Amino acid sequence: MLGAAVLPSLRARAQQVGDVMAALSAYMVGARTRSLPAPVVEQAKYHILDTLAAMISGSQLRPGLAALKFAAAQAGGGTATVVGAKTLLNPLEAAFVNGVLAHSDETDDSHGESQSHPGAAVVPAALSMAEALGASGEQFLRGVTLGYDVGPRMTMALGGIAFRTDTRRSTHAFAGTFGAAAAAGSLAVLDERQMRWLLDYASQQAAGYAVWGRDTEHVEKAFVFGGMPARAGVTAAEVVRAGWSGVDDVFSGEDNFFRVNASGAKPEMLVEALGQRYEIAGTDIKKWTVGTPIQGPLDALESLLRRHGFAAADVTEVVVRLAPAVGSVVDNRDIPDICLQHMLAVMLLDRTVSFHAAHDAPRMKDPAVLHERRKVRYVPDAELTALLPVRVAIVEVALRDGNRHRERVEAVRGTPRNPMGSDEVVAKARDLIAPVLGSATADGLIAKLLALESLGDIRELRPLLQR
Repeated sequence: MLGAAVLPSLRARAQQVGDVMAALSAYMVGARTRSLPAPVVEQAKYHILDTLAAMISGSQLRPGLAALKFAAAQAGGGTATVVGAKTLLNPLEAAFVNGVLAHSDETDDSHGESQSHPGAAVVPAALSMAEALGASGEQFLRGVTLGYDVGPRMTMALGGIAFRTDTRRSTHAFAGTFGAAAAAGSLAVLDERQMRWLLDYASQQAAGYAVWGRDTEHVEKAFVFGGMPARAGVTAAEVVRAGWSGVDDVFSGEDNFFRVNASGAKPEMLVEALGQRYEIAGTDIKKWTVGTPIQGPLDALESLLRRHGFAAADVTEVVVRLAPAVGSVVDNRDIPDICLQHMLAVMLLDRTVSFHAAHDAPRMKDPAVLHERRKVRYVPDAELTALLPVRVAIVEVALRDGNRHRERVEAVRGTPRNPMGSDEVVAKARDLIAPVLGSATADGLIAKLLALESLGDIRELRPLLQR
């Protein structure tokens, strides 16, 4: 009799909902019908276009080819598009494959403060769920925007850079899982309690740690940053939509998500300025299709080349200063688009860096490039660490005539402090899409995505996404 009296009391106490979860789940439910400010809608279109372009170009790269091989081995006959192929898969499989495609290289967007690449997980999850349910373009856009709000806020609440450094866990995968779940849950039209269960199942799948950095072919990185979290997010939405129940508040009480993962976490950051600060507007779109730490140095060197007009033969040395935690990621790597020295050598010779040049592995052995690469010297600058997550880059060029030129970049092109215009975003997307799908398809897809809210059914995009 005592046990019978105690157990209901314990269950009731376990299912209490804290303020953070109550506010977040209510916001997530309302996102499907809540109008967005016009500048946010514009940014959402740009990020969706940028991410889909990354998937399409990624279909030609090593991780993307591996993903498409995986897709071809599945049963097929599903409801969701595999980008760059003719295959249709179920929503979980399609989200997984498209997530790997989205981060097949360093083309996709990134969010500095949360240390995440939200688009690579959020957009594939939203696309597969929207196709499965026949959602409109506007519902898809709102779901994606919600995913960006929830995912990056999660790792910011966990501690951002400090969480990543202290635990060696992947902020990219954690943010991607919760962002993908939020986007998929919005498109699945879950109610408030179901949204809480969705977050519970997302938390149970949160995974990924820094060992991915040992993979020299970018395949495991694509899995951790894009494929795994996209699939986890759709899984959370699908099981709840199928009638599964869960814990009402995984963010509070005994053994809660934050206590297990980061004792110094600030859960209140999950709901900070919701509806006022949209994280999609605070996410970078890369101008250069290379690793994020190389963006600033390329900006700086391009500016110096344009302003002073020197040629590669005039240069005796290029010194690049970055915060140690930033520069170490790209210092003398053996993949072209994440090798600082190689990319600056290419910039000296070409005076720009195209997608093709950033992925031309044989050119890493070109004697002309190697000659310029020997001029590039990376210097870790501890003083720049205090400015993180703003990744300040300083480039100094010494010339044969004795002149020295210096450029400091604090607002990288494509970041919210120095955003690219519509023409630049479209030009980048066309450069990624046209070589794979053709110029006419590229232009058609771009036009539809820039008018996304007018689409009655997201499946209208399918003919423009497949080879």
